[in-house]
Amino acid sequence: MAEESGMFMVPQTVGSVLCCRCGIPMAPNAANMCVKCLRSEVDITEGLQKHVIIIHCPECDSYLQPPRTWLKAQLESKELLTFCVKRLKNLNKVRLVHAEFIWTEPHSKRIKVRLKVQKEVLNGAILEQSYVVEYVQQEHMCEPCSRIQANPDQWVAAVQLRQHVSHRRTFFYLEQLILKHNAAASAIKIKQMDQGIDFFFSNRSHGVKFVDFVGKVAPVRSRNDKQLVSHDTKSNNYNYKYTFSVEICPICREDLICLPPKVAASLGNIGPLVICTKVTNSIALLDPFTLRICFLDADQYWRVPFKSLSTSRQLVEYIVLDVEIVSSEVNVGGSKYFLADSQVARVSDFGKNDTIFSIRTHLGHLLNPGDYALGYDLYGANSNDGELEKHKGLILPEAILIKKSYEEKRQKKRGKPRAWKLKSLDMEVDDRKGRAEQEKMNTEYEQFLKDLEENPEMRFNISLYRNRDYQPSEMTSVADGDDLPSVPLEELLADLELSVEEEGESDSMME
Repeated sequence: MAEESGMFMVPQTVGSVLCCRCGIPMAPNAANMCVKCLRSEVDITEGLQKHVIIIHCPECDSYLQPPRTWLKAQLESKELLTFCVKRLKNLNKVRLVHAEFIWTEPHSKRIKVRLKVQKEVLNGAILEQSYVVEYVQQEHMCEPCSRIQANPDQWVAAVQLRQHVSHRRTFFYLEQLILKHNAAASAIKIKQMDQGIDFFFSNRSHGVKFVDFVGKVAPVRSRNDKQLVSHDTKSNNYNYKYTFSVEICPICREDLICLPPKVAASLGNIGPLVICTKVTNSIALLDPFTLRICFLDADQYWRVPFKSLSTSRQLVEYIVLDVEIVSSEVNVGGSKYFLADSQVARVSDFGKNDTIFSIRTHLGHLLNPGDYALGYDLYGANSNDGELEKHKGLILPEAILIKKSYEEKRQKKRGKPRAWKLKSLDMEVDDRKGRAEQEKMNTEYEQFLKDLEENPEMRFNISLYRNRDYQPSEMTSVADGDDLPSVPLEELLADLELSVEEEGESDSMME
């Protein structure tokens, strides 16, 4: 700018002085010494620790933070670096600028950290210096791990999770929530039972924390009890075993419910025939004939408990013959519904009779003539529910449709692997189960995977991982509404970044 305007500029030169010891030219500083001479005169790392012994538990991969706290940390993690720096004494005498790991063999029991520190030395000059601290790991099991090694069945708190229904769909979903939030990380043993799962913990607080987590994701009621194990009369110490019994509400998604008169009146005279559309810590109920929705929390349900009129295991396949939209689009709880009059027929009646049902459904936005749908057959059902008798003058519809069926289109992809997979808890399974029970569980798990493909809201709360055995060229698209539902690739990539195991594999490949 100055040259363009014609102004005269004086060139700036950097002055230099001679080092008072070796005499080489250098930039002036407060000590009038070059860096080499200054370092030979002053060592700012003198008095700082270079060797530290740390206690490591090989079973749970944790480190002892004196006096009694154990910190879980992976090698070369931020948590471990913070732990190592805090173990150093007299570090407050200098200013820490940078810290990083130096790679060592994992089996060497050595951790090396390079630290860069600064300190004011002669005549106010600031000297920066790097040095290496070596941490020696001494193997010593923590108290919970030593107790487990001595007796694997020695637990302090047990959480018995139960749901009195004829299927395990709720536990398949709850298992994925536990894995995503790492809620059972402190469990020493997990055992699969007939109508639920048992979790065993080495500390009562861990059991209480797990019960609180389950109460936030499902409508439950719980009670607890304790049993005296031992008593030291001299120190007056008591050792108890604690048991938490947690019962999950037997109402599941897609269940058909006949509400008791008191419950229906408290919810604004909805129903009484309603469909359960979603279960979190509350139950979402939808009236399929008026598109009204209400929410029932755990306290309200357990105050007046009731059972389902029909469950998802009683769904019948129908074919849609005609659909006529009755109302415009309605947003109910984040989902879109159209009220429609439709004519349907049971698939099992084809070739036997010409029975056709004229019903009203909330799936007018999904169904077209020729589609298949799953619903409850109230025309041929023999319902002995006591709640139905309490509603005088209630006329039951011939059928209630629940969801669109893609079973015919899935026949073409039968046997082909999915592009995604789920992880599972490390549970002890009873091998004495019969072949029929195992096939039943496999069928229910396959139905759970199909529900994940059809319902994006269910996938929102769980983590799906890429299946490496799947060929990307075979992936189907969900751009067309008539195509078979599948999980978009974008969801798999987003969840892939959270996979600790796969990140470790990619890092080893880079090395």
